[in-house]
Amino acid sequence: MAGRKRYAQVGLGSRSGMYSGAVVEKYGEYAELVGLSDSNEGRLNQRMGWARSAGADPKGYMAADFEKMIKETKADTVLVMTKDCHHDEYIVKALEMGCDAITEKPMTTDAGKCQRIIDTQKKTGKKVTVTFNYRYSPPRTQIKDLLMNGVVGNVVSVDFHWLLNTRHGADYFRRWHRNKANSGGLLVHKATHHFDLVNWWLSSVPENVYAYGARNFYTPETAERYGLSKRSERCLDCPEKDKCNFHLDLAASEGLKKLYLENEQYDGYFRDRCVFSDLIDIEDTMHLVVKYMSGASMSYSLHSFMPWEGYVIAFNGTKGRLEHKCMETVYISGDGNTPGELLPEGTTTRIYPHFLPGREEEVWTGAGGHGGGDDPLLDDLFHPNPPEDRYMRAADQRGGAYSILTGVAANKSIAGGEVVRINDLVSGLELPDYPPMPAPDEALPMPKAGSLSH
Repeated sequence: MAGRKRYAQVGLGSRSGMYSGAVVEKYGEYAELVGLSDSNEGRLNQRMGWARSAGADPKGYMAADFEKMIKETKADTVLVMTKDCHHDEYIVKALEMGCDAITEKPMTTDAGKCQRIIDTQKKTGKKVTVTFNYRYSPPRTQIKDLLMNGVVGNVVSVDFHWLLNTRHGADYFRRWHRNKANSGGLLVHKATHHFDLVNWWLSSVPENVYAYGARNFYTPETAERYGLSKRSERCLDCPEKDKCNFHLDLAASEGLKKLYLENEQYDGYFRDRCVFSDLIDIEDTMHLVVKYMSGASMSYSLHSFMPWEGYVIAFNGTKGRLEHKCMETVYISGDGNTPGELLPEGTTTRIYPHFLPGREEEVWTGAGGHGGGDDPLLDDLFHPNPPEDRYMRAADQRGGAYSILTGVAANKSIAGGEVVRINDLVSGLELPDYPPMPAPDEALPMPKAGSLSH
């Protein structure tokens, strides 16, 4: 079919299937999957088989042949879905070879790699897109709408607390994410979503960060307290698996079995490592104070061993306070469940204006992954004429950089105990395009006698 944009994909883990499926099955009128690449031969063969069964005919390449894939397939855009620490390699090479790049979050894992992407994008002029699906989730878009309409005036501070539960949160301590060299830790891999939301909600960017972090729960000492004293390094052969609430049975999930267990022979990667291992070097408890260019500040926390999944956030402004709570379903990455679906009974938005009674907003809703954010994100990525978007939810390398730099600065602050300035981490980073926020309040009404509400 003439005129279709040509996509090559590198990285075929659990999250990547959404993008392969979108190109082949939903946007086939406009898009063509011409190349697939992975470092694991088994996963590559599985995805190639799926693509052919779906009517596509991509060529398959091992990751070492990435440049060969780009040359032979004449790809227009590269989809980068690899391990986080390798994102920069493929983004930079794609740009240098004349392709645009679409990358999963986080854009990359440290300041040096971020600088490479910034510099290469400027040199080549090619397009980098970072897939922040949380921006597209209706309840989060609604928060942006309310703030743009000035319901609490000028936001001066944010209280933001994210909870990962003992099913989803534990999963980061089983996988390659458990080591900062791979993922940048949860303050980069996971919290890039959170920091990007705040940047976008405020239409601002961070200036400096101070942080504290520790591993308090996923430790050998916790396992001993549970009476798990004969642990193996992985769940598959662990003698304690019958009494461990964190046991993951790869064979019991068709998706996990096919994607990981059946492909261990190719690269030796174990998907079910012990969450209490002493080989883990990421934190499970994190607290930050962030100062923004707008003048606002944020207190943020992330705990990965909580009894429920979701977050609570409050925006304190010159005209009142906005409180938003969101509870999400839990899942194990790759187990076939939809990630991050909203629990309607646990999702609320309340506004407390000065001098008036508080009110509850009817929450905008959506279906599907990440609170209904996945489908509209895919439209923005692959439809040639996506709907005009007053919320400016699409993100490029600038938004991608500022989202990770909060976490990168936090990691540096945790290590050294100092306040870290964002401008000291990278150079030449321009401000992202965000929707304008309300002008500063010039005059505020004074309460009349007896009008104060409680």
